[in-house]
Amino acid sequence: MTKRTLRGTKLKRSRTSGFRARIKTSSGRRILKARRARGRHSISIS
Repeated sequence: MTKRTLRGTKLKRSRTSGFRARIKTSSGRRILKARRARGRHSISIS
């Protein structure tokens, strides 16, 4: 039986695209700003 190719881990996911990861960079802050302006229910994961 073959292994699944995409196994997401919560820690990895939050480290790359979590709120604190977004805040760290200027481009990340721009993403959050855009998502807030658009009225997203959740601006980032975690």
